[in-house]
Amino acid sequence: MADPGSGEMRIGELAAAADVTPRTVRHYEQLGLLRPHERASSGYRYYTEEELTRLRKINQLKDVGLSLDEITSVLHMYFDDPTGAQGKRKTLEILYGHLNETRRRREGLERFERELQDSIARIEARLAEIEAEAD
Repeated sequence: MADPGSGEMRIGELAAAADVTPRTVRHYEQLGLLRPHERASSGYRYYTEEELTRLRKINQLKDVGLSLDEITSVLHMYFDDPTGAQGKRKTLEILYGHLNETRRRREGLERFERELQDSIARIEARLAEIEAEAD
């Protein structure tokens, strides 16, 4: 366990505080989304409230639908701009893109549904004709 007075946490403590697994923390480190504040000579990673805040922001961005690649592209904006406005603008841009893509896909699925219904109706009608002729 980290020194309670230092404000530093080890990976398990950080993960628990952010409601993720240590494996998730390591994965985010590999992606460059998160870095330990310090690494002891023993190999233990130590984190501060700053990393916890960053990890919580990653979780928030995932919750609104951003991929890890998209989070990588916006995360620094939330911390470089104290207001967070730049990050929020970029996040909105990405989310509008998702919304437009969802609408495009929905329209395609609705078109496909109509085509399926038409095909089913034609086959049922033809089958009814065949069965009527057989009687």
